[in-house]
Amino acid sequence: MDYWLSGAHDGAAVLVTVALVEGSGPREAGARMLVTGARLHDTIGGGHLEMRAVEIARAMLLDGRRRHVERFALGPSLGQCCGGVVHLAFELAEPAQMALLAGRRAHDSWRMVALDGAPDSALFDAGGCFLWGSGAPAFERKRGTHVLQEQDGRRWLADLVQAPRAHLLLFGAGHVGLAIVRALAWLPCTVTWVDEREDMFPSELPANVRVEATDIPEALVGAAPAHASYLVMTHSHALDQRLAETIMARPDVGWFGLIGSKTKRVQFERRLRERGADPARIEAMVCPIGLPGISDKAPAVIAASVAAQLLMVWEQAARAASAPSLRLVASYQTQFERS
Repeated sequence: MDYWLSGAHDGAAVLVTVALVEGSGPREAGARMLVTGARLHDTIGGGHLEMRAVEIARAMLLDGRRRHVERFALGPSLGQCCGGVVHLAFELAEPAQMALLAGRRAHDSWRMVALDGAPDSALFDAGGCFLWGSGAPAFERKRGTHVLQEQDGRRWLADLVQAPRAHLLLFGAGHVGLAIVRALAWLPCTVTWVDEREDMFPSELPANVRVEATDIPEALVGAAPAHASYLVMTHSHALDQRLAETIMARPDVGWFGLIGSKTKRVQFERRLRERGADPARIEAMVCPIGLPGISDKAPAVIAASVAAQLLMVWEQAARAASAPSLRLVASYQTQFERS
C-alpha cells in the first residue's frame, strides 16, 4: 500500500515522484519510489525508466544534491512502448516529513516541494492547514498531484498523499478470514477485523488492519463509515444472519459479501425477505463470494479470489468518484517546462 513509507527508517534516501505524465506512462502522477544505497521501496513502473531513476537517485546520495527534475521521453530516449513523456521529481527524503506521513496513513496529506531555488518543502493536511516545513505558495486541492509555477518561474510539486478510500469490515477470524487479511495487507484499503474470540487474532497484524474483539459485532456495522464494504464469515450461521440483517438496514452500504454456498444464499434470502429486507438489497448481496470460475475451497485461494473481487468493486467506485476531478485536471493541464 505504501512501500515507500516503509523504507523511511533505512537512513539516507531519495524520494522519486512521478510529477507529470504526458500521454501514456507506466504509472500515474503521484506514484512514488524510495531509493536508498542498497534497497528500493515501491515502484514508478519498472523498466528502463525506473533503472535510470535509480541511477540518478543513487548519484544524488553520493554528490549531495537535494533536488532534481528530469523529463523522460519514453519511446525515443528509453525505448519503452508506452510512448509518452514522464517528468520525475527527485528529492532527498526528510526524516521528519516521512515520520509525519507514516503517522498520517489514515488521513490525506499534501506535500509541497520546491523544484527550483532553495530546497523548501512543507506538509499540509487535506484542508490546507500547515503541519510542517517552510512556506509554500497556494495550490489547487481539487486536483491530484501536479506541478505549479509561481510568477517568477519557480516550480513546485504539489503532491497529494491520499489515504485509502476503500474500507472493509471483515467479520470472522477463522482460516479464511486470516487468509483474506494477509491477501489485503499491501492493497490500498483499510480493514476492521471483527470477532468475539480475542484469542483468534494473530499477534502481528498488517499496518492497514485494526482488530475489534467484541460480543456485539453488530454495533460495528452502525459505526462504520459510509459506503464501506462488508464481508461476513463468522463461526455461527445465526450470527451471520444477525449481521446480514443489520447490514441490510443501512442505506449506504458499498458492497456486502457473505461466505457460503448457493444453498446458504437461498436460506438467507428467505429469512431476509421474512424480516422485511429490501428485495433489491437482497439481490445485491454477494453469496457465494469470489470470482466466477474459481472453485477451489482452500483459504488462500478463496482469499486471492475475494481480494481480486474487492479490487474490482473499489476501482469502479474510485473511477466514479474521481470523474469530476479528472475533468478539472484536464482543464488545467499545461505543458511542464524542461528543467
